[in-house]
Amino acid sequence: MANVTIWHNPRCSKSRNAAALLEEKGIDAEVVKYLDTPPTKEELTAVLKMLGITARELMRTKEDIYKELNLKEVTDEDKLIEAMVENPKLIERPIVMKDGKAAIGRPLENIVEILN
Repeated sequence: MANVTIWHNPRCSKSRNAAALLEEKGIDAEVVKYLDTPPTKEELTAVLKMLGITARELMRTKEDIYKELNLKEVTDEDKLIEAMVENPKLIERPIVMKDGKAAIGRPLENIVEILN
């Protein structure tokens, strides 16, 4: 099975579990360590469309940087996307993409749905 990508943070247990699930299923996924190689605004926008959610719904709102940047008050979608591009720690993880679909691996069953 080709064309599977995972935005992965090796320090996150949910992300490690998602990577293990892909491996168990014999899927040779492209692993993007998004904290080291943050997505561009265009890539993030495309993933949001695949997920069918808003930028805020993809944000980790409990991160200190979320509070420091006062993002709770921001309503402009582009500004929220830019904040995630500049601070990829704000992006919920893991995200698995396949054939124009994407899923956040919380819970892992979300990933299984797009793989089938």
